[in-house]
Amino acid sequence: MYFEDNRNDSLQKKFGILGKSAGVQTMLETIEQVAPTDISVLIAGESGSGKELVASALHKHSRRSHKPFVIVNCGAIPAGIIESELFGHKKGAFTGAQSDRKGYFQSADGGTIFLDEIGETPLETQVKLLRVLEQGEFLPVGSSASMKVDVRIVAASNRNLEKEVEAGTFRKDLFYRLKAITLTVPSLRDRREDIAILANKFANDCAIRNQILFKGFSDGALKVMSQHRWPGNIRELKNFIESMVILEKGGVIKTEVIYRYLNAESTPTELNPLLPVKLDRSVDQAERELILQQLFMLRREIAEMKEMMAVGINTSSAEKEGNEEYHPALEVLPDDQGHEIEPNGTAAILNPQMLGTLTAAQVERELITRSLERFNFNKRKTAKALQMAERTLYRKIKEYDIVKES
Repeated sequence: MYFEDNRNDSLQKKFGILGKSAGVQTMLETIEQVAPTDISVLIAGESGSGKELVASALHKHSRRSHKPFVIVNCGAIPAGIIESELFGHKKGAFTGAQSDRKGYFQSADGGTIFLDEIGETPLETQVKLLRVLEQGEFLPVGSSASMKVDVRIVAASNRNLEKEVEAGTFRKDLFYRLKAITLTVPSLRDRREDIAILANKFANDCAIRNQILFKGFSDGALKVMSQHRWPGNIRELKNFIESMVILEKGGVIKTEVIYRYLNAESTPTELNPLLPVKLDRSVDQAERELILQQLFMLRREIAEMKEMMAVGINTSSAEKEGNEEYHPALEVLPDDQGHEIEPNGTAAILNPQMLGTLTAAQVERELITRSLERFNFNKRKTAKALQMAERTLYRKIKEYDIVKES
């Protein structure tokens, strides 16, 4: 076990990729085997998971490391000019082509080209990419003479390319040519044991770079972050940590601080991994699922509150500052005074015992009302918090006859 830990630490240091989870260890071992070769590699993984870092590690530890490493975001290049960008063009090839221009492949000659989001490339461009892979040559736009190039191709996609092949939007021959070696970058939610390592790394780097005092995270804060979903993966975690370190400079970052920032930045789906909203829903269905998620979280928080009360936890304002386990959600939980639901569905305060008897419409009305009050009836902020279109919010306000009390 000691030998395995030392080897993992060595690979992390070598490739600059942090993580002790099984998925990361497997990925590091594959990089070590593949990097010295010239074989093409397909990197699969969600947006923000670190695919570019993996591609960079493959290049830096290859025999091409002293040559260019060219990064191309295929999804950011308009379809009309992507071939000119990739393969270059000759003077007069099209309107505005006033001189010869080198493309990305020619710029990467001798080195590595990283084609990020390759699934976004048009089918006609995919044919030319296949030719480069198989024959090492391409045809600049407007030229009749092929150009030879010695380049290693590393491609990446956050799409399921196998499904894209089945749908006819990605060429089967190109897919099989690329997938000879497939590296899968695990999402952050699948490597939760790495979150504390990454959080401390990002925080310390940010503090040093900005000359800010950083005293670390409490154990509770690290636990909360490790339980969060992080749909934006490492990119989201890094931005979250850096903004928090800068704004909370000088002290130990505790649980309540993490909760405050998560509640300010996260959507209901992100905060509740138990009820994911599927993307193949209609707008109304998606909105209803989000409402039900809010209800689920509310009921769970009530259960947590009762459990805390049962063991005698006092959440007075004087104790909040020193109590590491203080849960800010308690500030907005309903009390237990038995307020009844009025005929029109209004509930000033929901009785926990009544939650199971409420209709979806009553819950929806109450959540919209509370959200409006929270944002002082700012419709834009309320709609954003509920992940609801503003026009839909206006319609529901009218439908439920919600008015601002004077």
